[in-house]
Amino acid sequence: MLKGKIIKGIAGFYYVHTAEAGIYACKARGIFRRLGIKPLVGDMVELEVTDEKDKEGNITKVLPRSSCLIRPACANIDQALIIFAAASPDPNLNLLDRFLLLMRQQDLDTIICFNKEDLAGEEQTARLVDIYRDSGYRVLVTSVKEKQGLDQLRALLDGRTTAVAGPSGVGKSSLTNALYPDANMQTGAISEKIGRGRHTTRHAELFYLGSGTYLMDTPGFSTIYLNGFEKEELRFYYPEFTSLAQDCRFQNDCSHISEPDCAVKKALEQGRISRSRYDNYKLFYEEIAGMRKY
Repeated sequence: MLKGKIIKGIAGFYYVHTAEAGIYACKARGIFRRLGIKPLVGDMVELEVTDEKDKEGNITKVLPRSSCLIRPACANIDQALIIFAAASPDPNLNLLDRFLLLMRQQDLDTIICFNKEDLAGEEQTARLVDIYRDSGYRVLVTSVKEKQGLDQLRALLDGRTTAVAGPSGVGKSSLTNALYPDANMQTGAISEKIGRGRHTTRHAELFYLGSGTYLMDTPGFSTIYLNGFEKEELRFYYPEFTSLAQDCRFQNDCSHISEPDCAVKKALEQGRISRSRYDNYKLFYEEIAGMRKY
């Protein structure tokens, strides 16, 4: 009996990485279906080997989860790393704020990484960092070309399981390979084992990079819909609003949009809250309010 972590699930097979013997292609026993349990990428499992030569087995038990995400569907993730380019392409902060809402809804710590600092310059990156300074997220600036911020980011990732996400063209692959030089070799070996190309991510997939470090590769995204949010609750997903809300005239009933004597709007006028963050908040509020309820 071996223990391992599911690194990918596709076409009825679960690929389980074990520290002792590498990757096994496994089926899940029928009891999981009867119990309504679906193994997820990131799950720690027990497995029995059915064919050692071809590295095949059956999952016999799903161990207790420390966390479980809905989007992407995965388990035991410690944190999320959201990567946007500081320039080339210019960051879509509306999309970034949508992703941050999604991760906060799922109660997952998130690191914001603005990559390609060498193309953006100090003034642009300083502006981006300032926007998220009081947002409740750790913000890092990196440059693969200049080797800037890599040690700091690596320290936050080592020994943890991190979901890495971001739009295409922001340098996710080059940043990962700069952080972990063996990543190409590791991902190539896994890709060969499970029969896929390296750059065709359609499902969440974990890569083991040594020393207890896993990175989850997730499909790139160009839009995120705010399903499952209520407009009355949206303000609670903005940490920079929380400390100010107690000074609003209507306190917990203030939406921070049209009410008089709103401390959040006052802070906005004084430059103590990011205009970009607040404008996106208003857009999201109106978007959620306009959604048809079924």
